[in-house]
Amino acid sequence: MPLYEYTCTRCGRTTEELQRFGESAPPACPDCGAPTVRVLSVPAPPSCGSTGPAAGRTCCGREERCDRPPCGEGGPCGSRR
Repeated sequence: MPLYEYTCTRCGRTTEELQRFGESAPPACPDCGAPTVRVLSVPAPPSCGSTGPAAGRTCCGREERCDRPPCGEGGPCGSRR
C-alpha cells in the first residue's frame, strides 16, 4: 500500500496515511476532524546503492576516504550539504 501525506484544510497539520489503491476519499484530520488534501511528497533517494557500502568501505568502494564528494565533504556516506 502506498503512503500518502495529507494536510488539514483547517489547522494545517500534516499526517501520513497508508491507503489502498482505489480509495479516493481522503481521511479526516485526526486533530480537528476537518477535511484534508493530499500533498505531493518526495521520496528520499537511495544512498550508496540499495544495500550500502561493504563494511569498512566508502561509497566509491575504497577503504580510505577520497577527496571527491561525498567523502571529501567529511560527512557520512551519501550526505550532501
